[in-house]
Amino acid sequence: MEPAPGPQEKYQLITRNLQEVLGEDKLMAILKERELKIYWGTATTGKPHVAYFVPMSKIADFLKAGCEVTILFADLHAYLDNMKAPWELLELRTRYYEHVIKAMLESIGVPLEKLRFVRGTDYQLSKEYTLDVYRLSSVVTQHDAKKAGAEVVKQVEHPLLSGLLYPGLQALDEEYLKVDAQFGGVDQRKIFTFAEKYLPSLGYAKRVHLMNPMVPGLTGSKMSSSEEDSKIDLLDRKEDVKKKLKKAFCEPGNVENNGVLSFIKHVLFPLKSEFVVLREEKWGGNKTYTAYEALEKDFAEQVVHPGDLKNSVEVALNKLLDPIREKFNCPELKKLSSAAYPTPSKAKAAEKGTKNSEPEEVIPSRLDIRVGKVISVEKHPDADSLYVEKIDVGEAEPRTVVSGLVHFVPKEQLQDRLVVLLCNLKPQKMRGVESQGMVLCASSVGEPRQVEPLDPPAGCCAGERVYVEGYEGGEPDEELKPKKKVFEKLQADFRVSEDCIAQWKQRNFLTKLGTVSCKSLKGGSIS
Repeated sequence: MEPAPGPQEKYQLITRNLQEVLGEDKLMAILKERELKIYWGTATTGKPHVAYFVPMSKIADFLKAGCEVTILFADLHAYLDNMKAPWELLELRTRYYEHVIKAMLESIGVPLEKLRFVRGTDYQLSKEYTLDVYRLSSVVTQHDAKKAGAEVVKQVEHPLLSGLLYPGLQALDEEYLKVDAQFGGVDQRKIFTFAEKYLPSLGYAKRVHLMNPMVPGLTGSKMSSSEEDSKIDLLDRKEDVKKKLKKAFCEPGNVENNGVLSFIKHVLFPLKSEFVVLREEKWGGNKTYTAYEALEKDFAEQVVHPGDLKNSVEVALNKLLDPIREKFNCPELKKLSSAAYPTPSKAKAAEKGTKNSEPEEVIPSRLDIRVGKVISVEKHPDADSLYVEKIDVGEAEPRTVVSGLVHFVPKEQLQDRLVVLLCNLKPQKMRGVESQGMVLCASSVGEPRQVEPLDPPAGCCAGERVYVEGYEGGEPDEELKPKKKVFEKLQADFRVSEDCIAQWKQRNFLTKLGTVSCKSLKGGSIS
């Protein structure tokens, strides 16, 4: 049995391969007295990819050093970050993360019984935590909150208040998880310094902060869930892994922003303490490296060829992914995976005119639906049943829209009202006036016919995107081609629920502020 590591050995294990440590003296002082309590949190947003092995590898180091490690599934954070995870999918995505992170840890030999797993909503909705959020908001400036989240929270033209709350919640997590240290990527640095500045103002201790470098993706930039070619999904098939690695940036002799080398350095070496470059005998045969620096030197001097490096990483990576693939091959987890991450818009059909192209997928993300504000309403000069409206949809000029609502909605009820507008129909002349969109309305099924414009959630702004739950990621068509009848095919499944929520195939119409609804027409159609 190996002797337990001393404080200095523990310190080396905890800090190896890190880019920065804030609070080194405090870290060493704790290690001289007792085991370190540390947490790593992950917001349950996009699908975890192979770059997640980088923090997993460090968690293995922390456990070897005797640390008490907590893994936080930050579900509430995922929602607050510009609604990267819609509320309706939050529970499913959190369950997916729990299964996949545990499968990753098992694949690298980390004993799960030594870890504590916590969901953010287990404690972040408590009275005490909520009160501390209010206390924190009374001392934090808007400038500091925005600056703290600049590298982590999605930056948009009109930021939501939720994005300003995000750094404060992450700071409070340190206190409520009762840890000495927080671990994350160096992109979290501003949140970490924010926590160090503001937690003492609530009477809480300043924590130690440990930061990993940001590992380049396969394209040479940061590995991202939203950039398909930059990352390898944990459930990718072996042929997909081969294809993505083949396209990966790995220029001969170039060790800068080399995602393939970085993966070896930050994942494969720490796990095995060695790396084997697989080569044919005529090129020198296999070579085992026991120090990363020696491999990097040989690559820089072009002793190791990029093709051999990629092939060797492919073999090692598939060994890590095989048990994860196997675990997710069961019907229950397959179902969870598809429910948590409904297929967004797939690649559109091959170029027009090719006979063997696949049929285009008819899905809601192809519709450009936006919140609009009615600026003016007038009767159509040549049609008694039509209004001519000017509607602001966040563009330079308001759109002219012709609607057949005269017999259903009084003019004064439309003026200054928020509506839901389909914006990518081909403009069409209606009794001499060109209409540049369609106001979506709920209609009653029986007679007498009733019509109500759909209502976006209160607080929405003109121009905000309206999407169908699970299809928020796709790009709408620039213009819907009338002959293809995309809208008509989708509209056949538009319905109003018994709760008056607008839906497509029982999936809610949403904005970032909530569901789209109508006033009273339960079970109605939408057109």
